[in-house]
Amino acid sequence: MSVATRYRIAAIVPCHNEEVAVATVVRDLIEAIPGMTVYVYDNGSTDETADRAADAGAVVCREPMLGKGNAVRRAFADIDADIYLLIDGDDTYDAAAAPEMVAKLVADNLDQVVGVRRGSAYRQGHERGNRALNRIVGGIFGDTMGDMLSGYRVFSRRFVKSFPAVSREFEIETELTVHSLALRIPSETHDIAFSDRAEGSESKLRTYRDGWKILNVILNLTRHERPIYFYGLISVLFWFVAAALAAPVIADYVRTGMVPRLPSLVVASFLVLIGCLCFTVGLIMDGTRKARHEVSRLSYVRHPSVRSTYVRDPEYHDQPPVAVPLVPAPRAG
Repeated sequence: MSVATRYRIAAIVPCHNEEVAVATVVRDLIEAIPGMTVYVYDNGSTDETADRAADAGAVVCREPMLGKGNAVRRAFADIDADIYLLIDGDDTYDAAAAPEMVAKLVADNLDQVVGVRRGSAYRQGHERGNRALNRIVGGIFGDTMGDMLSGYRVFSRRFVKSFPAVSREFEIETELTVHSLALRIPSETHDIAFSDRAEGSESKLRTYRDGWKILNVILNLTRHERPIYFYGLISVLFWFVAAALAAPVIADYVRTGMVPRLPSLVVASFLVLIGCLCFTVGLIMDGTRKARHEVSRLSYVRHPSVRSTYVRDPEYHDQPPVAVPLVPAPRAG
């Protein structure tokens, strides 16, 4: 019995002006996992993306607020399914890998499978930027899930329904990665082919602009998820400068018994106090983080795992897996 006959599987395809490639993505997904419902979230497209997707067999939904993060957040809220597959609509990811990724999620009772891109289709500068960002996240959070910026992922219901999507644009992948690392959600990776865009299709990514946005997200997530690390570094910086200012003054006092540079000593004292305040803020924020993680964990465990969904609802054996939006969007055309 195939996975698609045991679970309700929904593919989410966020799109903005992807009329050239979206139909191919939809058809490939339907061919890869027959019975899976493909949802194309038209994110303010000004071309025929919605019509092409509908003609290919997708359920077309609308998200007028521009930004991939906005489309993904809307899809996660709207769609009710057991397994979710997230893939870009630009036909750069190998849709044929979907059955293996879904099977891995089910077989190992996971909550996330990340498609790690393999290939030489990166635009100039993107590969170096991707490696650099992965190193930064790996150094701060201890892991990167193999490819933290991958837009090809498979999720369980409990991951999707407990994920507090905040990002508005392409930073959503970073948020997904850090969320899974922070809550230690069972995840694995799967190598996938990564190819060039179809001729006539234009990338929405801007190397430096989006790179800075992702760096800003990493900085904010570090502040919220590793507060002692973040504020501790600031404290150490203040203490280091204070020590540099105070050392000569203390040396003069030991040698002569006088304090000739009192202003330097006063400034150093203030810097020490500021460093202590920063470290205290880090301790308070860490307590808040722990409480927030406990709430997130409780929200996460409220939902059944993939395997227990099948065991708990044996009627899925005889019913087609149809993922129905909680708030249906009109079909294009």
